Amino acid sequence: MTFFPNPIEPPDLPGRVRLTLPAEIDFGNAEQLLPLIVSETRARGDRLQVLVLDLTATRFMDSQGVRLINDVRHRLRSGARMRLVARPDGVASRVLELTGLRRDVPVYDNLAEAMAS
Repeated sequence: MTFFPNPIEPPDLPGRVRLTLPAEIDFGNAEQLLPLIVSETRARGDRLQVLVLDLTATRFMDSQGVRLINDVRHRLRSGARMRLVARPDGVASRVLELTGLRRDVPVYDNLAEAMAS
């Protein structure tokens, strides 16, 4: 999987990177997503300040998606922060609420706010 920027969305800001996650995150793909995301973050080295995982297109996410997000969070270099973007009425947002991950990782319903945070 390659992460492609969407030309109509705000560009990455210095020190901030947005990665758009797929429509489904489950047992079938979470294990393959982790090394891709970690590779993207490590490629930024010490310049990475904020990683924004964009879940707005994610229509299905189970506990493997929560585990993926938590694993990425624990693999970020010291000083780097993670933000999530999810539609307030979407499945991803509901799963994050039910599992309590929202307490540990800020979730925004607006990409621009997440990138600026």
